[in-house]
Amino acid sequence: MRQRILFVCMGNICRSPTAEGVARELARRRGLHGFFEFDSAGTHGYHVGNPPDRRAQEAAKRRGYDLSSLRARQVNESDFVRFDRILAMDRDNLTLLREICPDEHHGKLGLFLEFAPERGFDEVPDPYYGGLEGFEIVLDLVEAAADGLLSRLAPQK
Repeated sequence: MRQRILFVCMGNICRSPTAEGVARELARRRGLHGFFEFDSAGTHGYHVGNPPDRRAQEAAKRRGYDLSSLRARQVNESDFVRFDRILAMDRDNLTLLREICPDEHHGKLGLFLEFAPERGFDEVPDPYYGGLEGFEIVLDLVEAAADGLLSRLAPQK
C-alpha cells in the first residue's frame, strides 16, 4: 500500500520543500519511490506559487537534491483526507494544523523529527532569517528524519 506523506512548515519555501525533495530522492535511491507519495505545504499562504528559497535550493543541490520544480502551496481541507501522515516541522505549525484538522484525522498529525529521535531535536529550526549554515542544519535533520521515516514505513522484504 502506498504511503502518502505531507510535510508542513509555515511558508512552504524552506523546510517542508526540503523534506519533500530529500524524502523523494532517498526513496528513489532505495527503490522505494513506488511505495511513497510526498508533498509539502505551508500553514500560511505567504509564498503560494513560489519556488523554494534560493538558499534552500543551493544547499540541497550540493547534496544531490533538486528542489527546482517544487512550488509553495497552502495546506487545504482535502489534505487531511488525502494524506496518511501530515508531518510538521515544528510545534507551532503542528498546533496550527491541529486547529484546522477535522477531529477524525488528528491521528495523522505529528512532528517530522519523531522519525529521528537520535538527533536530540524534535523541531526543524526555521532557517529563513539566518545565514547559510541554517540551511545545512535543516538538511542534516531532514536527511536523518527522512531516513528514519523510510526505514519505519517501507514494506518489509
